[in-house]
Amino acid sequence: MRQRTDGRRTLSVLACVALVGVTGAALGGCAALFGPHEKRAAAQLLPTVGSAARGGVTFIERSDGVQVTYSISGLPPNSDHALQVHERGDCNAVEGSSTGPVFAPGASRLRAGVRLAGDLGNIHSDATGGATGFIVAPELALDGVRSVIGRSVQIHREPGDPAFPDHGAGAALACGVIRGQ
Repeated sequence: MRQRTDGRRTLSVLACVALVGVTGAALGGCAALFGPHEKRAAAQLLPTVGSAARGGVTFIERSDGVQVTYSISGLPPNSDHALQVHERGDCNAVEGSSTGPVFAPGASRLRAGVRLAGDLGNIHSDATGGATGFIVAPELALDGVRSVIGRSVQIHREPGDPAFPDHGAGAALACGVIRGQ
């Protein structure tokens, strides 16, 4: 049996389709505003006693690890320095000793000769004592047991030596607590 349709039914179907389209577009716009955002953290580095080094370090979680971007001034010109995340987010000691050891999630601290996750590598200052750049740290995260949030980041006087990760990198030149954003 054939059912008879009139213009009103066609009009209401078109109105429903239009309403669904408008709603979808509105929700798509909301997703752009309120959709997933990248996880971020930052630390403001302040000089330790006798140092002029200062700057900022940002941490952005990416699919391949945490991108650590730094911008430092007041370093000795044309020199290399270790950039490290330390266990405790405490920069109250004037020489930076309250931060504890280099961050090592899990049992990596127990394995001799293994580079610790918090050892981000060395940075180089230019002729004016400034250093800018970024490092990708696949062993770090911004949540969970590998999270750097609530810890501290330090610039050390000496460069780190990847062949001997347990050896220190000298006194801290600057220290900052890593806070989520």
